[in-house]
Amino acid sequence: MGLLIDGEWTNAPPPQGGAGEFVRQSSTFRNQITANGSSGFKAAVGRYHLYVARACPWCHRTMIYRVLKRLENVISISFVAPAMLEQGWTFPDPDPLTGVRHIYELYQQSDPLFTGHATVPVLWDKETHAIVNNESSDIIRMLNTEFDEFTHELTNYYPDALANEIDEVNSRVYDAINNGVYRAGFAATQTAYETAAKQVFAALDWVEDRLQRQRYLVGDLITEADWRLFPTLMRFDAVYYGHFKCNIRNLRDYPALWGYTRELYQVPGVASTVASDEYKAHYYGSHRNINPTGIVPIGPELDFTTPHGRAEAFPRREAASATPITAFPPAEDATVEVPTIAQESQGW
Repeated sequence: MGLLIDGEWTNAPPPQGGAGEFVRQSSTFRNQITANGSSGFKAAVGRYHLYVARACPWCHRTMIYRVLKRLENVISISFVAPAMLEQGWTFPDPDPLTGVRHIYELYQQSDPLFTGHATVPVLWDKETHAIVNNESSDIIRMLNTEFDEFTHELTNYYPDALANEIDEVNSRVYDAINNGVYRAGFAATQTAYETAAKQVFAALDWVEDRLQRQRYLVGDLITEADWRLFPTLMRFDAVYYGHFKCNIRNLRDYPALWGYTRELYQVPGVASTVASDEYKAHYYGSHRNINPTGIVPIGPELDFTTPHGRAEAFPRREAASATPITAFPPAEDATVEVPTIAQESQGW
């Protein structure tokens, strides 16, 4: 793991506070794409590109939205290799758009004096050859509504009537679960680790109780809150339980959460965004301060395709101003996808 200091790449350990706790860097590039172009970045077919790591949960959010909103032919995408070692996130081959081999070079192109971690996802503007935004929570909001002119999938995962509750749920889930597993895994003291790990499971207990009473995190509609939690759940038993020592319980020990995770996985298109082997290859292979040998476990065996039972327990109504969720072809799964027709800080 490394970072840029005044535009120069250097290796550095994960940032920590005075008590040995992991401290996540804030995102730096926060420009917004708008449908009408008032921000200076107008939504358009073929103008923008996503750089992501399949292994990264923050990237996973953006990959899900790109598929759910059927923007595969609107926003192109490239994937870095799973391992993140001395040069940070690295492309298997030179990036066709920019010619770079490493994500940090995109940051250097955008700001030659940039200081900070070169994280993913990166939303790139092909016209200005610069980073628009590297904050996943911003990117999914843009994909949610700003490109609606170019898709017939108009489901709104952040409806005004539920926005306050979604924000409240997001805040708790992010602090204690999304980022909580990292605070446990990268803790440098026993106290910092135990504090973070206990907070993870207190929050999972809270989510389990909530899902025993309702189908989704905010009632009977799938919302942004669900898609922000889902990537962490998909990695929990495979990675966070062992690698990050969040091992009081498996996700499978929570009946409601386990069924809920399988239901979200089975939403058409979502399975195409999942790459469990890459999750293990990245975490166990990259974090040599935690796993010095780089040995990747062969298990666990997880099946997200079994019946989840949530529909029978909680019949769902369709979202207001939404189109029904129906089956559609999965997103293309190429290492680099450059279509020919108009075709909270992040990833460690």
